Amino acid sequence: MDRRKQYTRKVLKESLMTLLKSKTISSITVKEICKLADINRSTYYAHFANQYELLESIEEEFIEDLVHTLNQYNFSKAEEALQLTEALFEYIALKSEICQTLLSENTDIHFHKKGMDIVQKFVFHHAITDNKLEQETYEYINLFLVSGTIYVIKNWLENGQNKSPKEMAEILHNFTYKGLTNIR
Repeated sequence: MDRRKQYTRKVLKESLMTLLKSKTISSITVKEICKLADINRSTYYAHFANQYELLESIEEEFIEDLVHTLNQYNFSKAEEALQLTEALFEYIALKSEICQTLLSENTDIHFHKKGMDIVQKFVFHHAITDNKLEQETYEYINLFLVSGTIYVIKNWLENGQNKSPKEMAEILHNFTYKGLTNIR
């Protein structure tokens, strides 16, 4: 992709992210995005069909980068999950503005679902599969842990990251691997 197209996509994404801080995706128009980006509508439609496609592009780019970052770690054992969880929180802290916007009520539920898949794959896979649970129990526990983690991350971001990524990883890790009775 040439530099002009890259620039156009970049300003369109930035404009949508700015609008998402105060409006829901369903109330944002292509016209508003174009005005903020100082791009004409025909240029916009050369790249994206609507505001939802633009949002999906932002989400996919974020997810790809996150997965790439987490794949750099070789944590295949449950004992190494704490380091991976800390890496996840460090990444989220680094990208806190985009994370907070994508996890806000102004976007759609698709990003939450994608986030849940990543958290399950990278953080909780060993915690649950190492316990040899029956499938139905596995699914309930997985849903509980993963959806809870997403909302813990969301709350942590909304509270200005009041704990370090290491502290957050330890809280999550201790709850997951040691249970509620062992949390201090």
